[in-house]
Amino acid sequence: MAKQHIVILTGAGISAESGISTFRDANGLWEGHDIMEVASPQGFATDPALVLDFYNQRRAQLLTVKPNAGHTALVSLEEKYDVTVVTQNVDNLHEEAGSTKVIHLHGELLKARSSADSNAIVDWTEDINIGTLAEDGSQLRPHIVWFGEDVPMISTAVEYASTADIFIIIGTSLQVYPAASLSQYVPLGTPIYLVDPNKPEGLSSHIHFLQGSATEKVPELVGMLMDLTD
Repeated sequence: MAKQHIVILTGAGISAESGISTFRDANGLWEGHDIMEVASPQGFATDPALVLDFYNQRRAQLLTVKPNAGHTALVSLEEKYDVTVVTQNVDNLHEEAGSTKVIHLHGELLKARSSADSNAIVDWTEDINIGTLAEDGSQLRPHIVWFGEDVPMISTAVEYASTADIFIIIGTSLQVYPAASLSQYVPLGTPIYLVDPNKPEGLSSHIHFLQGSATEKVPELVGMLMDLTD
C-alpha cells in the first residue's frame, strides 16, 4: 500500500526559531534596508556591492545556526509518509535536519548563479564580491528569487500540492504570493493544518489551526499524524 502524501509549506516563522532574521519587520525593512534595495533586480543594478554584502551577511549567519525541533520533527514523518517540503525560506535548515525532498520557492542562500544565465547554478558558501565571476564570465549573484522575478519552482510545488493527502502550513503569514495560493490546489476534503503564533484574519473554517511556535506545535502535530498510521 502506497504511503499517504504529506505536503508541508513552511515560511520564515520556522527558521526564526533557529535565530534567522525573518523576512521583514513591522515597518517593512529587512535588516534596516528597504526591501527593494536588496531584493530586486533594480536594486542589484543600482548598487550591486550593497546587495552582495547583504547576502554575504545572511549567508555567514546561516552557517552559524542549527535546525530546531520544528525542522527535526518533520523528518520523522518520512518513516510513515511520503513527505514533500515546499519552503519559502532560503536557508538549508530542512536539509540539515534530514528532510529528503525539499523544494525552495525563493532560491537558496548556499547557492549562487550567473547573472547572465539563471540556470547556471553552483553550490556556494563563501562571500560573493564584485568581480566574483560565474564560469560564463558574468558577475556571480545570489541564487535568490527577487521581487519581480519569476518563481520557477512554483509549478512543481503546485503539482505536489494537487496530490496531497494531508497539507500542513507552518510559520507563514500566507501573504507572500504565489506561495500563499498553494492551498487552493489541494484536493477538496484534504485535511489542512496551520501552525503559527498568530491566527490569520479570515482563516477558513476547514483549516485546523494550531496556535503556537513551530518548536512547540509541530512536534505535537507530527505525533498526532504518526499515531494515525498505527
